Amino acid sequence: MDFSFTEEQLAVAEAAGAIFAGKSKPKRVAEVEKTADRFDEELWSELARAHLLGLGIPEEHGGSGLGLTEVCLLLEQQGRAVAPVPLWATLVLGAAPLARFGTPAQQARWLPAIVAGDARLSAALNEPAASDARRPGVRAVPDGSAWRLEGTAVAVPQAHLAARVLVPVRMGGDGPSAVVLVDPAAPGVTLERAITTDRQVHPHLHFDGTVVPSDDVVAGPDAGDDAIAWMLDTARTGLCAIQLGVTEDALRRAASYLNERHQFGRPLSTFQGTMLRAADAYIDTEAIRVTTWQAAWRLDTGRPAAEAVAVAHWWASDAGQRVVHATQHLHGGVGADIEFPIHRYFLWGKQIELMLGSPGAELARLGELVTEGAR
Repeated sequence: MDFSFTEEQLAVAEAAGAIFAGKSKPKRVAEVEKTADRFDEELWSELARAHLLGLGIPEEHGGSGLGLTEVCLLLEQQGRAVAPVPLWATLVLGAAPLARFGTPAQQARWLPAIVAGDARLSAALNEPAASDARRPGVRAVPDGSAWRLEGTAVAVPQAHLAARVLVPVRMGGDGPSAVVLVDPAAPGVTLERAITTDRQVHPHLHFDGTVVPSDDVVAGPDAGDDAIAWMLDTARTGLCAIQLGVTEDALRRAASYLNERHQFGRPLSTFQGTMLRAADAYIDTEAIRVTTWQAAWRLDTGRPAAEAVAVAHWWASDAGQRVVHATQHLHGGVGADIEFPIHRYFLWGKQIELMLGSPGAELARLGELVTEGAR
């Protein structure tokens, strides 16, 4: 069986890699991190001009009509450059659910704008550590034909840049789940700025009677639970792809440093301790790679994917943090310099480790899935 990528998929990776390599060098990333929004608009426009923002969007809305695998190839390249643009938030958290569950009017309004680079989206999938992400903390109570939202959505990726945020809600306070579109600038919404470990902005959204008309319901109570489960699976798979890129390039940088740095007249790469540490990091990175593409493939082909996603997310979280810790350590004293590029990979790896569930929580979820399948 041939597990290699198609020519089209390789072309996507090559085009994305060239753009990130040219537009997202460490100096440029550091400059963007010092801005208020921490968003590289120039890079975003370049990705739009290359038609990469529409990879997973249907052709009738101006996109390429490709799948999650192609989007993950783009995210992998972003991870290699640790580039500060809301690709995961817009393409995976926002555009993908709209393309799958949204109404024709919602799709016509937002999907072409995303392809053109004129609109950015996000979704509020994070829940407090002790909560189940499949049971939203935000409540929606009926108000005529509309709904009023109460509660807080924590750490919403790049919500300050988003034209709309997909918010999972619990209908009637304790009823079935649904997914609604919310304008972050609407009356009754307060954005509380929050900076993440990787220096990005993920605001908390506080809802105080925020009105959501019926036209902004993406997935109603009859489809809300399935929509949220699908959103979480695709979101976790997208995170795995970013982590794959982060670990790949962190390991590449560590190998280059060890080959150039000499101790006792020999390159550091020739010492057994450094070789073993780097080899372990390589094995972890390859495990992230194979499990990520397995999860993306199963989602793209409509196969049961929950267990594959849980396995991939656990590897990306648990092994990913090991890799970035090892690569920073292999840089010695310079690895502790927060201005040195390798430190940024460490921050991104640590941030991804705990997003949408810690390694321990993911392992527990996988245990539940295996147990349920054995019944």
